[in-house]
Amino acid sequence: MIDIGVNLTNSRFDKDRDAVIDRARAAGVQALILTGTSEQESREALAMAHQWPGYCYSTAGVHPHDAKSVIDLTLPQIRDLAADPAVVAIGECGLDFNRDFSPRPQQETVFEAQLALAAELQKPVFMHCRDAHDRFLAILKPWRDKLPAAVLHCFTGTEQELKGCLALDLHIGITGWVCDERRGTELRDIVHLIPDQRLMLETDCPYLLPRDLRPKPKSSRNEPAYLPHIVGAVAACRQQSVDALAAAVFSTTRAFFQIEPA
Repeated sequence: MIDIGVNLTNSRFDKDRDAVIDRARAAGVQALILTGTSEQESREALAMAHQWPGYCYSTAGVHPHDAKSVIDLTLPQIRDLAADPAVVAIGECGLDFNRDFSPRPQQETVFEAQLALAAELQKPVFMHCRDAHDRFLAILKPWRDKLPAAVLHCFTGTEQELKGCLALDLHIGITGWVCDERRGTELRDIVHLIPDQRLMLETDCPYLLPRDLRPKPKSSRNEPAYLPHIVGAVAACRQQSVDALAAAVFSTTRAFFQIEPA
């Protein structure tokens, strides 16, 4: 198992990062992809990847929430970080029209700038889309054949949106959203439509603690050690054995990020 969405730079991990890593290893999680969401967070994620080489890797990019902070669209700091072998993707980048923490035109401009950078560097892209599906695909489509690989992480959309993403040959990241009996019903019904070679799994920790996790943790904080629970839930939705799903997703993820976990 490889957790492709770990926000390890989040302050909720400040007191026990070493223990979080230890619990992930003990749970059978073989690698973590640490998410960079701004220039500063991307630097911190890379520093943490260096702290646990061969187990942690990172992304470098600017989340749409932080797009307003970008002045130079050549993204020199992200470019410099991406030269490090531990940086395995550009992102988290994309659009978020739900919260609009950055103006939509700026989100779109910064998203496209990161697609251009990923195409130039021939790095995969790690993407975010919330309440912006049509614009997201419209911006991404002209770049798709220039990119070596692209994943839409934390997918929570509709069947039509899923099919639109798969038609662009995107990988799809699935989280513990499938474990939510309130909001995850449609996702549980459509997750079987994702081919094995396009499916990846993630916690998106510390967010999205699986609601059906038992015993229920005292803290609402999610962490990579809970990834096996998500694997089990997704396997049940897809009517696959846990071992078969885990093996397929591990192979897909390793090929996507071009990593060989130690």
